[in-house]
Amino acid sequence: MRKILITGASGFVGRNLVAELKNQGHEELFLFNRSSSIEELEEFAKNCEFVFHLAGVNRPNTEEEYMDGNYGLTSKLLELLKKHNNKSPILITSSIQAEQDNPYGRSKKAGEELLFNYSSETGVEVLVYRLPNLFGKWSKPNYNTVVATYCYNIARNLEIQVTNPEANLTLSYIDDVIEEFTKAFNGNPTKINDYCSVPVSYSIQLSDLAKKLLSFKKSRNSLSIAKMDDALTKKLYSTYLSFLPKDSFSYDLKMNIDNRGSFTEFLRTPDRGQVSVNISKPGITKGNHWHHTKNEKFLVVSGEGLIRFRNIDEEEIIEYKVTGEKLQVVDIPTGYSHSIVNIGDTNLVTVMWVNESFDPEKPDTYFLEVE
Repeated sequence: MRKILITGASGFVGRNLVAELKNQGHEELFLFNRSSSIEELEEFAKNCEFVFHLAGVNRPNTEEEYMDGNYGLTSKLLELLKKHNNKSPILITSSIQAEQDNPYGRSKKAGEELLFNYSSETGVEVLVYRLPNLFGKWSKPNYNTVVATYCYNIARNLEIQVTNPEANLTLSYIDDVIEEFTKAFNGNPTKINDYCSVPVSYSIQLSDLAKKLLSFKKSRNSLSIAKMDDALTKKLYSTYLSFLPKDSFSYDLKMNIDNRGSFTEFLRTPDRGQVSVNISKPGITKGNHWHHTKNEKFLVVSGEGLIRFRNIDEEEIIEYKVTGEKLQVVDIPTGYSHSIVNIGDTNLVTVMWVNESFDPEKPDTYFLEVE
């Protein structure tokens, strides 16, 4: 295992990178943060075998700090590596704003040029990543990205500002960035000419981003889960959940309770149906209906039950005994009246999936006793 120097190790990208490198078994990590000293940096620069230079400044108090943080530290790092004749490869995080004529962009561009000149002079491999807006867990609101700010505010019922609704954002997800960095570390970067890039990025309008994140909050009431086959939606949802306040991880469901037990919807999806939890008291029978197109899956997770079927045009009754001691899924075909009865001494708990979310205008449910 190589000794790895990571500057900006406690920042958004740094935290995620450190966590993944540890997952992969890398133990000799030299972590340089704002609280670290130049003496520590020199010791790291003397002994490291690969450099992830992630440290930088993007929201300083003065414009001068841009150049100090994004150019000055890079210059010092290269000076120390050269002093100890350390030819370690260097991966640096720049920004797509390096193409822009603003204080931040100019400071990032200056840092890039330092690296390229250093490479020409020493022959050291340098990997310059011009990153777009990043999002994901451990990002900071009002600092790293608008995604973090929106997630933080929405999760806390705070107002969000959509100043330019039609503005297009280019986003990269932190896990995709870290995957690319580990590939680069292992000698397989995604490189286009002089620069490297994260292969996966997304484009979204600011107004659409706000609507999507707001829908995640509303889903606790509607129980509707967004389509997770859309990669950006899936990654934004994961990011939103990481911003939940520590006292707000849980939420209540509406239990429809009567003398037979209860029925509770758990979640709905736009294309994969819904999941509910049914609880029946001992001796209680539920169901005795059939469907044209709607179909279900029953999974008893606690208690003992008997699921009974009858084709609506036949008299033969089919029975399946189910128990929480042996998890078994029972499909409920169309055209069969069906029921489930609690034959045990404790509550019968059944997880029920149906292929379409309930629509009161088209319930597709017809009463017919199995016997």
